[in-house]
This record gives sequence, C-alpha cells and structure tokens, in this order.
Amino acid sequence: MKARSKAHRAPSRWWAPAANGLMLSEYSLGTPPLAENFPQRNRIIAGLARGTLVVEAALQSGSLITARLAAEAGRDVFALPGSIHAPQSRGCHALIKQGAKLVDTAQDILEDLRPGMNAAVAPTDATTESAPIDPLLEALGHDPVTLEALVARTGWPAERLSAQLLELELDGQVARLPGQLFQRVSRG
Repeated sequence: MKARSKAHRAPSRWWAPAANGLMLSEYSLGTPPLAENFPQRNRIIAGLARGTLVVEAALQSGSLITARLAAEAGRDVFALPGSIHAPQSRGCHALIKQGAKLVDTAQDILEDLRPGMNAAVAPTDATTESAPIDPLLEALGHDPVTLEALVARTGWPAERLSAQLLELELDGQVARLPGQLFQRVSRG
C-alpha cells in the first residue's frame, strides 16, 4: 500500500469514529453541512433507527421530513403534543392526526419498541408517601424550569445538576423539554 502525503489525508476528526462509532454518509469527506443535504442525511438516520420521535415541529420543518421518511421506511413515528397555541407544536399535532403515536413519557416509546416487556410498576400511594422526596425534584416543582434557575434554587454547580437530571430523566421522573427546560413528571 502506498503511503499518502499529509495533503491527501482526511482530517483526523474524520477517523475518530472508527474507534468510537460509525460515520455513514452519501457525501465525500469534507462536504460541508449544507441545508439542502439534510433531507438525504435524515433519510439515512430515519432508516437506521427503530423509531423517530418528534418533540417540536412547525408545519414546515425538517423534523416532518424526517418523520415522513421514517414512516416510508416502515419505522415507528412518535410525536409529543404541545400547546395548541404554539406554532412549533402544530407539526406534532399534524403527525398525530396522520397516525403517529402520541407519547408523553419515554415509557410510552419503550413499551412500543419492546413489546412483551413488563412495564415499570407505578409506585402505590403508600410507597409515594413514605419515600423521601429527592431535593432536586422538590426544587424542580411542577412547572418547566431552566438549568440556570435550578442552579439558583439549589446552589449546586451546573455539572452536578446535569448529572442528577440525567439520572432522574432515565428513571422517568424528569422530562427534558424543548428550549433546554426540565419538568418533573407526575406518576400516577
């Protein structure tokens, strides 16, 4: 094999995924991320995924293109409804009207993608009353809140809060919303 000069080599950032993941593209190395290429890129992503979740989308958005491509590839399409007054929720509402599965928790998606698995058991009232409430959940309250507001409420560093929010999100107790907002999820 003939060695290439440095001028002919791709930047090292292109080879990092070889050790940590996969880079898949219909474009040659170095192609800039042009908006007109997004639908083709998203077609690949939608085809590789078992399902596509649309959290927020206007009626004319790339998210709806990706959802359509996922449906055409026989993949599940999920949509999170939002306020009827928010333009960025209208795309999700349209998807739901067209047959996308309405979801409001990650558990809804997991149940659909992993049929036959036991759903998480919701805590009983007795369990809820006797279990101590996580101080971060108390600080969250029940309205959407930013990370910055949580830093102010708790006095904890953003790194610690981010890690704990991720744990609570994976546990189904917190939802990450558009606009970098977090909200406590009611159980029951």
